[in-house]
Order: sequence, then structure tokens, then C-alpha cells
Amino acid sequence: MNICVFLSAARLDERYTTPAREFATLLGKAGHTLVWGGSDTGLMKVVADGVQEAGGRLVGVSVDFLAHKARPDADEMVVAEDLAQRKALLLAKSDAIVVMVGGTGTLDEATEILELKKHGKHRKPVVLLNTAGFYDGLKDQFRRMEEEGFLPVPLPDLVFFADDGAAALAHLEAEIAASSAPR
Repeated sequence: MNICVFLSAARLDERYTTPAREFATLLGKAGHTLVWGGSDTGLMKVVADGVQEAGGRLVGVSVDFLAHKARPDADEMVVAEDLAQRKALLLAKSDAIVVMVGGTGTLDEATEILELKKHGKHRKPVVLLNTAGFYDGLKDQFRRMEEEGFLPVPLPDLVFFADDGAAALAHLEAEIAASSAPR
């Protein structure tokens, strides 16, 4: 499975890097491909290292103004002209999406992917990996949106919140298996 991971390129402390590395190792050992922003810095590097060291493939999608930070040994690296094209390519190259900890760029990617899913532009499973409770506030906000009628799609159909990498991967694998089962 090609799993797109949206996450920060910032250098973060162990409460984020250790779980990220554990998730990356699970992906690689399961033979999955990491589709990510292509950066060889910060948390993006931690995840790419973990996937690659565990035997997984790396497909990066960088953007022209960040190409100098792109991972040189990725199995595939595409450089997009701008952030909009980058997001479109990341979605096109993936079977499922995981949103890990990050800043405004990660939040932008997450909300766009969820908006596209809400409107039926893709059916790929989306997981918010809630490491150390990072997305607790966002989870509460989504619940409020659902309760007050702002989401035309039930929240569980839109996004799955996972507390750890094992739960995230198990959910994705179950969703992909269910979607490919004969009907």
C-alpha cells in the first residue's frame, strides 16, 4: 500500500520522534511505501529513515522552493511547481493518508484532504495520528462541527483518530482490504 504521511519537517523532541519512528518501522516491515513531502530534515527524515531501514520504499513529492532539502536516496522524487500541485500529487500517488504532528502546512494538507473526501473527490481512508494528544483539540472541534450540522458526512466516515501507529496501520489495512473485497 502507498501511504501518504503528512507531517512536520521540524526537529521535534522524543515524545513525537519516538512514536513516529515506531510507526515508520511498522510501515516498512509491512512492505508499505511511504509517500511524503520528500524532505530529509526533522520529523520527515525520522519517518523516512524508519521506513527505509525496515525495508519500505520512499516516494517523495517536494516543491521547487524546498527541493534543496529533498532526500537524495528516495526511490522516487518528484518536484512540484507549487504547494497546490504537491498536495494533488501526494494524494494521487497514495492509497491512504496519515496525518502526523505538524504545523500550519500539515494542518492545511489535512483539511484539504478531508474537504476533498467530504465532497466525494476521493475515498481513501484518512487517519489523524494523535500522538501525545496533539490533535485532541481538533478532534473536539470536528465533533462540534458534526453535532452542529457542519459535516454532511458522519465523522467516522471522514477521519479515524488513532492514538498510536499500530492502531493507525491496522485501521488503514482493514479499510483497504474492505474496499477491495468483492461486492
